Amino acid sequence: MAWHRDYWREIPLADMSDSQWEALCDGCGKCCLQKLEDDDDGEVYYTRLACNLLDLHSCRCTDYPNRVAKVPDCLQLRAEKITEFHWLPVTCAYRLIAEGQDLPDWHPLISGSPESIHAAGISVRGRAQPLHTVPEDDWQEEVVHWVDL
Repeated sequence: MAWHRDYWREIPLADMSDSQWEALCDGCGKCCLQKLEDDDDGEVYYTRLACNLLDLHSCRCTDYPNRVAKVPDCLQLRAEKITEFHWLPVTCAYRLIAEGQDLPDWHPLISGSPESIHAAGISVRGRAQPLHTVPEDDWQEEVVHWVDL
């Protein structure tokens, strides 16, 4: 099935094909950062610690088809869980579309370039480090407060 350039403006997330859904990913890498949840209020905090499968330059998973088998707590984003998207970064296309907003100019579907997200400073390129480099007891020290999270 061919899809038109601005399909996300007309097709609900739940009705998108797998390829349309996957194309929405902007490649920021933020969902691959270790997150900590406050037990008291449920607030989610991002750390700068990236999943060991994340390529810190491209900000893409190095083994996307097998990620869930290799990283059991890897979260699969699916339209059925749209009400849970509040934890996603405010710049995430899935969250933006779920909240009725449009994609920003730097999104690869708008710009035509996968590098536009990095040029805009939205991705984790140059800001994250591998999860395995920091002991779990020290993860709280790695919480980040980036404006675009």
